[in-house]
Amino acid sequence: MSSSSSSSSAESVARAAREAANLMQTISSSQKSAVLKRIRQVLEERKSQIIEANKQDQEAAQEEVAAGRLSSSLFKRLDIEGAGGQKFAALLQGVDDVDKIADPIGQVTLARKLDEELAMYRVVCPVGVCLVIFEARPEVVVNIACLAIKSGNAAILKGGKEASRTNQILATAIQHAIATAPMQGETAFPERAVQLVATRDEISSLLEMDKYVDLVVPRGSNALVRYIQNNTRIPVLGHADGICSTYLDADADTRKAVHVVVDAKTSYPAACNSTETLLVHASVVGSVFVEVARALLGKGVRMHVDDRARAAIDGANLGHNDVANLVVSATDADFGHEYTDLDVAVKVVDSLDDAINHINAHGSKHTDAIITENRKSADWFMRRVDAAGVYWNASTRFADGFRYGFGAEIGVSTNKTHARGPAGLESLTIYKYYMFGNGQASTDYGVGDGKRSFLHEDIPLDSVRDKFVL
Repeated sequence: MSSSSSSSSAESVARAAREAANLMQTISSSQKSAVLKRIRQVLEERKSQIIEANKQDQEAAQEEVAAGRLSSSLFKRLDIEGAGGQKFAALLQGVDDVDKIADPIGQVTLARKLDEELAMYRVVCPVGVCLVIFEARPEVVVNIACLAIKSGNAAILKGGKEASRTNQILATAIQHAIATAPMQGETAFPERAVQLVATRDEISSLLEMDKYVDLVVPRGSNALVRYIQNNTRIPVLGHADGICSTYLDADADTRKAVHVVVDAKTSYPAACNSTETLLVHASVVGSVFVEVARALLGKGVRMHVDDRARAAIDGANLGHNDVANLVVSATDADFGHEYTDLDVAVKVVDSLDDAINHINAHGSKHTDAIITENRKSADWFMRRVDAAGVYWNASTRFADGFRYGFGAEIGVSTNKTHARGPAGLESLTIYKYYMFGNGQASTDYGVGDGKRSFLHEDIPLDSVRDKFVL
């Protein structure tokens, strides 16, 4: 496809998305619910075709992994069925969960009486058109589509070529569901509210279309996110790295430490919320850390350790047959590296502040955890670590929209804007101000003869919260 034709195609998609987004402003909650229920129904009806397409993608991707053209971590994210069908079942459950969330659109978050017959309301509204670019993880097609529909946004989706068959069959199913959902109210649901684009050229063109696109959400590798951030004027919601740390404090409980760290590192190493760095207080390196190391080695985790951590492992006689291969000396590059595999960097620190300083210097502001029985230390850690998520005695793997009860997530944001951390439905909304008057002019107010004064009286939210919900 030539650059001119791809630009024309991209503009057609973007314009259609903008038109759909404008129509979505008047879609009722009941209509959104009807569409979501229909999406779940169609996905379930087409489950066998979806899984077959996904298997074809996996077979082709396996060849790419063998040839060194696709990373093993991306390959692991490709499966949509899961063991015993668990991932597909979770996908369907996610649609239900989004449907059950209260519709935020039209809700009032601030109400103020400026004067008699002059009232102002801050009202939740959709962002508009969201361009979501992702690698592997074909379930993102469903997650984003459902969140966009519930929040009244139009979505343009671009998945990686490694999941092209699965992405296409999912998008087709969703578009069919939109077109065949029962009518609710006077406004037909816009059929082009969810669109899938296929080529990289189209993405390059769309990134220039700030006239139509309101938000870009990249989900994938550091290289993908950095490219998006550096090549668009459109606001970007996302994170480039998932360098999460867990700190074993001087007052860490051994049982909790083992259970939490093993989960944080091994339950899904390819995830962006997997722990990549383990920090250990010097006073527990010969006790708590040794048991954590024993458990990690038992799971096949390669540990990139500093000298003090190595000495503790060597002195503990862990009895693991593969210690020589699984315990290697850490380099400076290991601290601040996202492995997305069964690897972890280990550093011994002399104080809580040393751990905090290390995280703030080498982390990615994603999610970091402290294991301790000392409430004061936990509070100090959670206040001072600069991250979207700070946890006490809990695995970093909890940093997920589904686990937060968001139904699904559009991604994880390390931005310091309107959305931070696992970004769910609320992150696809913004607000506008409604003003209701009766012929007033701004010059009616001020100081002097005949001028009026503002009342600025807050209106109780409970009395108006759902005033504009359709």
